[in-house]
Amino acid sequence: MSYCDSLFNYRRRPSSTVHIGALTLGGEAPVRVQSMANTSTLDTPASVAQALDIIQAGGELVRFTAQGVREAGNLREIRSELRARDVDTPLVADIHFNPQAAFAAAGAVEKVRINPGNFADPIPQHIRQIADPQQRDQAVAAHIREQFVPFLDLCKQHHTAIRIGVNHGSMSARMTDRYGDTPQGLVASCMEYLRICVEEDFHEVVISIKASNTLVMVQTVRLLVDTMNREDMHFPLHLGVTEAGDGEDGRIKSAVGIGALLLDGIGDTIRVSLSEAPQAEIPVARALVDYVSRRQGHPPIEARPNGDLDPYRFHRRSTRGGSAKAGPYAGIGNGQAPVVIADFSDDDQTEEPVFEKDFQPDYIYIGSHPERAGRLHTAVSGAGLLCDADCVEDDCQGLLPVFVPARLTDLQASTAPQKFLRVGLADLTPDFIRALEAVEGLSLLLESRHRNAPAEMRAAFHTLMNAGCQLPVVLRLRYTDITLEQARIFAPADFGFLLLDGLGDGICLQVARQPAPALTRLMFGILQACRLRISKTEYISCPSCGRTLFDLQDTLARVKAGTSHLKGLKIAVMGCIVNGPGEMADADYGYVGAARGKVSLYKGRQCIEKNIPQEEALDRLLALIGQTRPSAS
Repeated sequence: MSYCDSLFNYRRRPSSTVHIGALTLGGEAPVRVQSMANTSTLDTPASVAQALDIIQAGGELVRFTAQGVREAGNLREIRSELRARDVDTPLVADIHFNPQAAFAAAGAVEKVRINPGNFADPIPQHIRQIADPQQRDQAVAAHIREQFVPFLDLCKQHHTAIRIGVNHGSMSARMTDRYGDTPQGLVASCMEYLRICVEEDFHEVVISIKASNTLVMVQTVRLLVDTMNREDMHFPLHLGVTEAGDGEDGRIKSAVGIGALLLDGIGDTIRVSLSEAPQAEIPVARALVDYVSRRQGHPPIEARPNGDLDPYRFHRRSTRGGSAKAGPYAGIGNGQAPVVIADFSDDDQTEEPVFEKDFQPDYIYIGSHPERAGRLHTAVSGAGLLCDADCVEDDCQGLLPVFVPARLTDLQASTAPQKFLRVGLADLTPDFIRALEAVEGLSLLLESRHRNAPAEMRAAFHTLMNAGCQLPVVLRLRYTDITLEQARIFAPADFGFLLLDGLGDGICLQVARQPAPALTRLMFGILQACRLRISKTEYISCPSCGRTLFDLQDTLARVKAGTSHLKGLKIAVMGCIVNGPGEMADADYGYVGAARGKVSLYKGRQCIEKNIPQEEALDRLLALIGQTRPSAS
C-alpha cells in the first residue's frame, strides 16, 4: 500500500522536520499533542491563563482563533506575557476567511493555520466567467498565487511555520463543483497550495485534513499521503476528527479516526477536539499517542497483503452468513450490521449485569461458566449465549459452542446450528482454512496476543482473503490492567483500525475487572463512530473557541437532554456562524450560534429559522424535528 510502509508492521511515516519556534515537529520528533483555547485573543489575561492551563496539562502547542486583524495582532501581547513567564511553548493562530488576519498573525506567533477552502475565495467574478476551462484554471491558479505567495514571503521573513488545514465542511465551492463531496476534492484543495509552497522553496509546512465522519477523515488522509509520495513531498501531518463531541462519545470518535491513522504510522501531531475545557483534551491525546507508540520495534508480522483491499474507498469484506440456522439470534455476516458480543467469561465476573435498554448485546460469551447461563438469559432476553465447547453438554440447551483449533474434529462433527471458533493468525494455514469452509453455521472469533494485536489481526484477514475464505469474523480484543477511561481510548483505536478497513462482522471486548454493561455501551459507541451500526442519537459538536457565541458545554448538555431519545438522528451543535454551516454538513439538524444570545436552526444544509433567542431555540429545534421536549420523568 503506497500510503504506508507496511500494513502489518508499525513504523512511523518518514516526514520532513518543521521548526515551530523552539519546537520541532515531524522528522525524528515524537508525536506532539496540542489544544485550542476558547478565549477571545483581545482578552490578554484570560488567554494567557488558559494557555498556561493547556501547557500545564502537557500541551506542546497552543492555538487561538483570530477572526480579524485586531484579534491576530494581539496575539503578540499574549506571546510576550508568556515569554515573560519563561514559557516558550509555540502559539498558533487559526485563520478563516480573512487573509489580512493571517498576515497580521505571521509576525505575532510561531505558526499560522489557514484554510485553503476560504483563504483566496471568493474567486473574482471575471475569472469565474472565463469560458475556456483551461484558461479559467490558469487564471484561478494565478489568483491563488497572488494571494498566497506574499503571505509565504512574510512567513519566511519572520521564520513562521504554517498549517494548511482543509476541513470537510468548508471545502471551496470550486472544488466541490469539480470533484463533488469526495476525498479527492479535499486532497486537491490541499495539493494546489502545497505545490505553491514547494515552488516558492517554503518547507515549514504542516498539513491537516479533517472531517467529523471518521471514514472520510481516514480515507482522505491516506489518499493525501499517497498523493504526496507520488510527488516526493513528505510534509508532517496534523490529525484530528472535527466536532467529535464530548464525554465518552467524543473520546471514542477521536480515538477511532486518529488511532486508525497513528497505528499505520501516520501523524506527527494530534488534537483531540472535545466540547469540553481545552485542557481536558490533552490527557486524552497523550494517552492515545503513548498507547500507539508501544508498538515501536514489535516482533515482525509476516503476511501477504491482499490486492483487493482499497484503502481509499470503504467496502466491507464479503462474507457468507454464519448463522443461517441460528434461530432467534442475530445473524452474523452476509452484509448484516456487526454484532456485539458482551464478554462475561472472566472467572471473577460474579456481578449481575444490568444492560441499558438501548445497548443490549446480541450475544454473551460466558467462557467456561455454563452455570451463568440461567441468570444471563434472564438479564438479556433473546441474546445468544456462547460457551466453551468443553463445557457444553448435549442437554445444555441454548448454549452455542466455542471451539479451539485443537478440537477441529469435534467442530466438524458438531450439529449445533451456530458455532464459533477462536483463532489467531498462526492457526490460518491453507489446509486449516479449507477444513473450515465445509463447516455450516460457523463464525470465527479472531484474537491476538501480539504487542501489535490489531495489525496481526489485519494480517489474519488478508490471509483469509488470499485463500478466498468468506467465513464471518468477530473481532475479540482483551485488555488487562487498564481503567475504563483508558478502554474508551485504546479499544476504539484498535477496533477502528480494522473496522474502517471493512474488516469485521462483530466485536467482542474484554477488559479485566471492568463491568460488562459499560463495555457493551462502549462497543455500540465504537460501531456508531465507524458508521456501521446506529444505536443512539449522534452529536456533531465543535470544540469551543474564541468564535463561540454561547456556553457550548451547557448548550450541548441541554440539547442532549432534549434529543437523546431520537435514535439515528445526527444533530449538530455549532458555536458560530463562521464554520458552523459548513462543518455540520453531515448532520440532519443543526443548532448554530448566529450572534450573542441568538441561534439559527438548520435542516441539513438549509437554514430554516434565523436569529432565534437562545432560550427558545431548543423547543424550536424539537418542533422542527417534529418532537416535543421529553418529560422530566
